[in-house]
Amino acid sequence: MTFLNSFQSEWLKTKRSLAFWMVVIGGFFTPSIIIVARLVRHAKVPELYSADNFWDQLWKNSWESMAIFFLPLGAILSTSLIAQIEYKNNTWKQLHTLPLSYTTIFFAKLAVIVVLMLQFFVLFNIGIYLSAIVPYLLISGTPYPSQPLPYDHFLRENLLYFVDTLPIVALQYLIALRFKNFLVPVGLGFVFWVGSLASLSWSFGYVIPYTYPMYNYLKAGVETKAAIPDVNIHVFALLYFVVITAVSYGLYLAKKEKG
Repeated sequence: MTFLNSFQSEWLKTKRSLAFWMVVIGGFFTPSIIIVARLVRHAKVPELYSADNFWDQLWKNSWESMAIFFLPLGAILSTSLIAQIEYKNNTWKQLHTLPLSYTTIFFAKLAVIVVLMLQFFVLFNIGIYLSAIVPYLLISGTPYPSQPLPYDHFLRENLLYFVDTLPIVALQYLIALRFKNFLVPVGLGFVFWVGSLASLSWSFGYVIPYTYPMYNYLKAGVETKAAIPDVNIHVFALLYFVVITAVSYGLYLAKKEKG
């Protein structure tokens, strides 16, 4: 109950933060672009909806910008913003005077970030469905997609993308708790993201945890110069998340001045 109360308190803080709105806007951004593009090029929409692989193509198109750009950067910014709330409001000392253990505080904040990422995935999937339904309803002569909605495949891919994002969350959380300046975790996150883009063609690029969402998208037969690793990147992602979280937790406990 103590942890749940702490989680609820941390969650309420997100309602007043930019991170919450970033999740909402980011989840619907790409689907909104797809809707606008199809309404503008409405003449080709009926033929597009008649394709046997309609949902597969929509899924692929939706995740292209998300896996490469929006998902890593969204995780970087959201995690940094949530972890920096106490620094911004100068309330770390007030938080540590509450009858809460450091363990509860650390994992409650981390849990809020993870739930925010889950919310991001839910909104994005709702957006993908709307990007199919809205043109169907607004453009006359557009048939409903003949391909059955592949629920199992989409759920599995969502789970894998979510797992692949966890190392980014863990590392950004570690950095954000160590530095008071918000620009430090964001700047380092951008550097790691750019480095991950540059390392995609490297045979050992999978050692950089920021590459996993990108590799997960590229493995689906996308034409690219990237060196798709033979290892299970999802297992690596989980291992990175556990190890980085453990290190972050140890550093948080050992830090003399916690805020």
